[in-house]
Parts: sequence; C-alpha cells; structure tokens
Amino acid sequence: MFWDKEKNYAKRDASEFNWARSLFQILVCKFFYMIRYKFVYRLEVHGLENVPKDNHYIVCPNHLSTLDPPLMVAVMPRRISFMAKKELYDNFFLRWWFDWLGAFAVNREKLGPSTIKTARTIIDSKWVLGLFPQGTRGEVGEIKGISKGFATLAKSTKCGILPVGILGTQEVKRLPFSGKIIVNIGEIIPYSDNVEEMVEKWIESIQKLTGFKYVKE
Repeated sequence: MFWDKEKNYAKRDASEFNWARSLFQILVCKFFYMIRYKFVYRLEVHGLENVPKDNHYIVCPNHLSTLDPPLMVAVMPRRISFMAKKELYDNFFLRWWFDWLGAFAVNREKLGPSTIKTARTIIDSKWVLGLFPQGTRGEVGEIKGISKGFATLAKSTKCGILPVGILGTQEVKRLPFSGKIIVNIGEIIPYSDNVEEMVEKWIESIQKLTGFKYVKE
C-alpha cells in the first residue's frame, strides 16, 4: 500500500509512473499551484526553447523554498520525479504526498544502487528526473552546499543536465500580484565522464541565470 512505512521509497518500479500519478501531478502542480504562481507571484518563464524534446536530461535548479519542486513540474513539459531526502518519509502525510507526486527517497550522504536504478527507471518511463544540487534550501544571492551527486547520476545515466535559475520563491506572499517569480532555463549541459567539469558548468550556468554568486565551502 502507498501508505506503508516499510515500503522502500528509494526504489520505484516503472509501473508506478502511471496515468494515475501523472494525473495527480498535473492537477496538483499544473492547475492548483499554477493558479498561485500566476495570480500571486506573477510567474515569468524564460528559456523553454532550451528544454530537450526527449527525456534524457536531469532538471537541476537552484533551491530557495518548498515552492521550487511543484514550480518545476508546473512549468516543464514532462512529468518530473524529484528526489526527496529520506528523513521526510518519516512523516505519514509527506510520505503519501511525495509518493503520489512521483518522488522518491534518497540518502543525501550516499547515492546507493537503488537510487541509480530508480533514475534509470524514470527515464524508461518517459518521466524526467529532477534534483536540487544544493541539497537543501539556500540563501538568496548565494550558491553553496553543492553535492556532486547530480553530476554522478548524469554520468551513470548518460543524461544531460538542464540548469534552471529560480528567483523569488523565498518570499511568502498571499495577496494577488504581490510577489514575483522568475524561472530562467539555461542551455543543456551534455553529460561526460568528467564529474567535476559538469559541476563547474552547472555552477557557472546558475550564476548567469540567477545573478547569485558561488560560495565555496
């Protein structure tokens, strides 16, 4: 059952990326969340022409708030399965919510075999893999806390990296047209065997797309 705490949420079967989860994701993100983005935050999206026609890429945005994952699903043409840190699955509602939105659990300290296998399953299902290289929410104006796991996955799955710059989601707004969200989609970064190079290219691209500065830790 989808509410079973004993289920391995780091491993997903291709059959789970079905019409039911697709419909659920569309209703939640492309309809309900999009209303908020359009009429509260005055959403602007630039660079959709940079999104590949196939699904052999990983969506890799900077991370400012909990609005970011549904925002990516709302603006991208394909369904996206995001990684979520495994600790979030201890909560019953979040476990159910992430499960039905097509997300899967991951150990941020180490990408296990199940993570790589699930990533390949997502590609085979025609969905797109999504993850935040920063791992956790960052500060406005800074890019830091970057894990190399996204580049390792790109290498393992032979997928390009789609850098996406997000601006404005950190501001909690509720009144109509009181906020502003800008999504800037960059050019695809081709996968290579050089993980460090892919990480550097992502940082460079995100700096251009957001105006933020990379802070080395």
